[in-house]
Amino acid sequence: MTSPTFKELVQADIKAVFLNPYEFGEAHTLDGTEMIVVIDDLEHVEREKKMKSTMDGIFVRQIFLYVAAADFGEFPDQGRIINLDGSIYTVVDATEESGIYGLTLEANRA
Repeated sequence: MTSPTFKELVQADIKAVFLNPYEFGEAHTLDGTEMIVVIDDLEHVEREKKMKSTMDGIFVRQIFLYVAAADFGEFPDQGRIINLDGSIYTVVDATEESGIYGLTLEANRA
């Protein structure tokens, strides 16, 4: 019997450890499908400090989240529109990290 490879162990840990709902993971609805995601609050706080105003009373709101690639589906292109819990966001940046997508979403808010 052979031992699992590091890559196999990482894949097994995506939901069991990294996106575990008993730790940091939370159920959210992305484009009509409920899935477990981790919203990076520290990243969010830093981005809120840098909120940019596009005009009087309108601000850009950014959210950074992690989601399993297997749950989300095809890697999102920049500019893709995503519905997160009923609010519309645009993907401004996306990375793929060993089966987990890191998504920066942005929306104009008043």
